[in-house]
Amino acid sequence: MGRLREDGLCRLRKGKSAMALSVDLDENIRHIEYNLPVKESFDLMTRHLYLGETRAFFLGVNGFCRTELLQQIFSDLQDASYMKDERVEDILRYMDGKMGYAQTSLCGSWEDIFRNVLSGPAALFIDGFSQAILIDARSYPARGIAEPDLERVTKGSRDGFVETLLFNANLIRRRVRSTELVFSMHCVGEESRTDVAIAYIRGSVNEGLLEMLRERIGALQVTSLTMGAKSLEELLVPRRWWNPLPSVRMTERPDVACSYLTEGHILVLVDNSPQVLVLPCTVFQFTQSPEDYYKSPAVGTYFRLVRFLCIPVSLLLLPVFLLVTGCFPDTARAWGLLSGGGLTRERMFFYILAVEFLLDLFKYSSSLSSGKFSGSLSIVGGLIIGDVAVSLNWASADVLFYAAATLLASLSMADTEFADAVRLYRILLLLGTGFLGLGGFLACLGLTLLSAATTPTFGGMSYFWPLFPFNKKALGRLLFRSPTPRAQPSTIWNRGKVHR
Repeated sequence: MGRLREDGLCRLRKGKSAMALSVDLDENIRHIEYNLPVKESFDLMTRHLYLGETRAFFLGVNGFCRTELLQQIFSDLQDASYMKDERVEDILRYMDGKMGYAQTSLCGSWEDIFRNVLSGPAALFIDGFSQAILIDARSYPARGIAEPDLERVTKGSRDGFVETLLFNANLIRRRVRSTELVFSMHCVGEESRTDVAIAYIRGSVNEGLLEMLRERIGALQVTSLTMGAKSLEELLVPRRWWNPLPSVRMTERPDVACSYLTEGHILVLVDNSPQVLVLPCTVFQFTQSPEDYYKSPAVGTYFRLVRFLCIPVSLLLLPVFLLVTGCFPDTARAWGLLSGGGLTRERMFFYILAVEFLLDLFKYSSSLSSGKFSGSLSIVGGLIIGDVAVSLNWASADVLFYAAATLLASLSMADTEFADAVRLYRILLLLGTGFLGLGGFLACLGLTLLSAATTPTFGGMSYFWPLFPFNKKALGRLLFRSPTPRAQPSTIWNRGKVHR
């Protein structure tokens, strides 16, 4: 026993490098106290127990464990009439025969034990055994599965993903009850140890893309996923500053995620984040909305085409207006684009930049403010400040109209991140047109197309599929809302090779 304690102290000095448990309970307790602040952190629960005549030690996180379930388990284990054996001789038989209220497993690695305990399950260490019993009685604090604000629909389900990974997996499993549905668990972050689950349907998924995703996640060297799913997206698909378009589709709606899942896509769920990543991604995914499928095919197709039209309107309406009125005033008067005259190109450029800034300011202040103030902000911005800006010659009625139409087109886009990227392209076009005229407009338009074309995607797949490579049938499905019998997925779309 003396040699055993001496070896234990040597391992203890190495800290977390000691990977295996000892058969001596006191040594295991010292290792726990050395690596975890059990005496300083109030939320770490520890208890010295006796299971008959066998000493045991309990470790858990207060608030992560269901107290009533643990009370029932340990009440039975310490009951003399229930504990017929004086000593624990076989830990596996003891676990299977005495603990029937929760999912349990044996673990002999300190790294796995600490990761599990800090994730929710409790650990029971028994003297004489080099394995601990992990008791999965976790219970996370969570909010209700309410409909996400940014993806609302007039009809359909009203639930949404939350910050608890298990709940999100349940929402998906509830809709896709396939025996081939798999949730593969991974861990990311040396300090945060964030749980990341890869969801896919065997037989429908692109195996090359799936293997590449597993390798990428396994090779990530990061301290923590600070911003949850967004941090993981930037780690999986790094981008340059000149690529503002989103590279990964993110959704908070379970019905949207499941529709992609049944089409052969891969879902990535991140604990503590309500967003689910959808891989692979194309630009057309940001123009789709679940609202299309809760209406008739004709109505759904109409509104889908309207959203497609909103993209060029949001991008080009103000720059083209500035180009025509500033560089071709005779054409602007002939077309009736201006209600009055006397505005120089420089003055028009200043008006448009001022209104662009004001509308963006009201948009973001309304979205970030409390709901009871957002309506008031919209009224103040639309009625008072707009009228005063015209009176003070900080804007014109014509510019306000075209800017308002541009804002409405931006708000009509299904994805806010995609709409914000289009806004940056629009500002680039405005600056190029205002300073350099027609040449600047054409140059900035070319830079915009080049930036969009070079947007990186996971696996190196085309961002503009099915336009490139061209797939007529898939393009028709994207442009037109198909009836449900014809919209059922049958095979995986061929989108090109997966580049490692």
